[in-house]
Amino acid sequence: MKKALICGISGQDGAYLAKFLLERGYEVCGTSRDAQMSSFKNLVTLGIRDRVKLYSMSLTDFRSVLQVLDRTQPNEVYNLSGQSSVGLSFDQPVETLDSIATGTLNLLEVIRFIGSPIKFYNAGSSECFGDTQGTPADEQTPFRPRSPYGVAKATAFWEVANYREAYGLFACSGILYNHESPLRPERFVTQKIVASACRIAQGSNDPLYLGNTSIQRDWGWAPEYIQAMHLMLQQDIADDYVIATGRTYSLQAFVEAVFAHLGLNWQDYVTTDESLYRPTDIAVSRGNPAKAKQQMNWQAESDMPEVARLMVEARLQASV
Repeated sequence: MKKALICGISGQDGAYLAKFLLERGYEVCGTSRDAQMSSFKNLVTLGIRDRVKLYSMSLTDFRSVLQVLDRTQPNEVYNLSGQSSVGLSFDQPVETLDSIATGTLNLLEVIRFIGSPIKFYNAGSSECFGDTQGTPADEQTPFRPRSPYGVAKATAFWEVANYREAYGLFACSGILYNHESPLRPERFVTQKIVASACRIAQGSNDPLYLGNTSIQRDWGWAPEYIQAMHLMLQQDIADDYVIATGRTYSLQAFVEAVFAHLGLNWQDYVTTDESLYRPTDIAVSRGNPAKAKQQMNWQAESDMPEVARLMVEARLQASV
């Protein structure tokens, strides 16, 4: 039986990945900064809370990371932790860099120190690319991040590449584009839109305030993207992959799709709030997942309209 350690198991991707691995016979361990205090709501929602061994670990504390990896002895480590909000990173740049870059470095250094043949997956981000002016980004596209979050993710990406080349670690990064699900908290704009639209459909008079709705994003379905994470660690050679749908839609189109699914005209309920604009933002974000298709036979099945529908239906079902 393979054993996987998921750092950041309480988040959207961590919870879906845990379920995916359990279904494939893995023993799954997960970490949180304080496992005794965390509710692990997403694991409860997926019905797997009692099937996962949970540990407290601070990724910015080398000793803490060493203790947990020594105790769990995993075959695979998935690093999905760290500050995860692009918007929040402008308010908390130091915390963002520390939790992502230092956390990733500690994991890599502990794996090197232990000397066991652990396979390591790092959660990269399309934010590393910055604004490519609509050109689909692939694994050779230069990084020009436009947020503290993107800078931190770019730093972690090069740490992984360095340890792979310098020390022969099986370490790879998945450069994931936006991927959504019902497990997203409302601080993410997609879930904010879905939650607000569903409340309006059920009688609420509260308007939906949004920032720049002209931005375009490559939106996928999170349960499909975690399959790509797993596939990367099953390859013969460690490598980095762009994971995306290859199709881009504006935030306004996402809003339209959500409200239309509820039989509503979005223009009657949405108000632009310029205070929600970011200091810098990416106008168009689009990925080229050709390498993932060619080398791992992975491709996204769901794009934005389907993602919007699935999120709305899950929200309505949860409110019944």
